[in-house]
Amino acid sequence: EDDATIEPVAIPCIADGDTGYGNAINVKRTVFGYARAGMAGMMIEDQVAPKRCGHVAGKLVVPFDEAVKRVQAACDARDEYEALFGKGTGPLILARTDSLVTDGFEDAIQRCLAFREAGCDMTFLEAPQSVEQMKQYCKRVSGPKLANMLEYGSTPILPPAELQQMGYTMAAYPLTLLSASIKAMQESLRLIKEGESTLEMILSFAETKDVVGFTKYAKEEARYATKPNEPQ
Repeated sequence: EDDATIEPVAIPCIADGDTGYGNAINVKRTVFGYARAGMAGMMIEDQVAPKRCGHVAGKLVVPFDEAVKRVQAACDARDEYEALFGKGTGPLILARTDSLVTDGFEDAIQRCLAFREAGCDMTFLEAPQSVEQMKQYCKRVSGPKLANMLEYGSTPILPPAELQQMGYTMAAYPLTLLSASIKAMQESLRLIKEGESTLEMILSFAETKDVVGFTKYAKEEARYATKPNEPQ
């Protein structure tokens, strides 16, 4: 998508750079592209392309050294972008590893440590399988960390305050809203099929207009309205 079509938002956004879409040079190009688009951060991971969801079977990761070089390339691109456009303009680099399932917990820890040495700003050890693994990760790896709170996934779901106390900096809820939307749609369709009221499932029309922007649009329309021509 062309940069000109991306509308700015008031909150920082982290883009999912997946595997970087190629070799280390492609990773750098991806970082520059997201930076120009206004992203505050970019996640880069060590899976083999095409990548998979971190909580499903069949994942594969690239070798240790290749993973580190991939993260290093992203960090170099961040620094090069800042050299061109000023300190703080480069995106935060969030380095993710999926090697716990394929190569074991210790390998995943070592990758996170190496990612930090390569210069990443934040790490993400995907799919820890116990609270103890989560605690060990937070204890052994320095810097900010991301917790992935995927309901019914591999990782225990903990309250934000407990995650923060453990040492996590950020929590992602990647499917919560999508899953809740699906459940609401299924229930609404059931009610329609059975001829029952859906009013308990929906917002009022006025609230819906507010959320999708109709109310704001109407105010802007009124602001620039002109008086109709009077008949001669």
